[in-house]
Amino acid sequence: MSATFPLKPDSILMKSTAQLEHQQFIETVGLSFELVGLPRMAGRILGWLLISNPPHQSPSQLAEVLQASKGSISTMTRLLTQIGLIERTSLPGQRRDYFRIKPKAWAELTKQRITQIKTFREIAEQGLTLIDSNTPHLRQRLEEMQGVHAFLEQELPLMMERWERRQPQGLQAAVDEPARLS
Repeated sequence: MSATFPLKPDSILMKSTAQLEHQQFIETVGLSFELVGLPRMAGRILGWLLISNPPHQSPSQLAEVLQASKGSISTMTRLLTQIGLIERTSLPGQRRDYFRIKPKAWAELTKQRITQIKTFREIAEQGLTLIDSNTPHLRQRLEEMQGVHAFLEQELPLMMERWERRQPQGLQAAVDEPARLS
């Protein structure tokens, strides 16, 4: 699959099944991002970077493939970079920048979530100090919040350790030291 295939509605009959499947995947990722409160275009960019060949894409390539403005691509790649899902890179001998999925992005994102979970547990504990212990019906909401987050705070790091141990050596080496882009 080439790095670009315009997603113009008027050419839908001329698209191959593979192109339509790629387009559907990109849109599914975009909609999934929207479900968690992130911009659909950020999800569409991530969707394309997950399946693009080569794995690195320039802002112009992203704009062409996704039929988006360069301004939108710039804003959303900045957001995805801040979140830690993609990274800006360059190729030897070329002056333009490219974007690709950041190595270890999913593990790092999960570690960020663990930090957020700890924060929510601490907020619940702080709230519990404000509510009279003689009002169990009022405490129930905060106790549930605290209990769920305390459980996840304890279990998620253990799950991540098990996941890392299960990774094949070859995959882990590829993640630890990404191959040079050519």
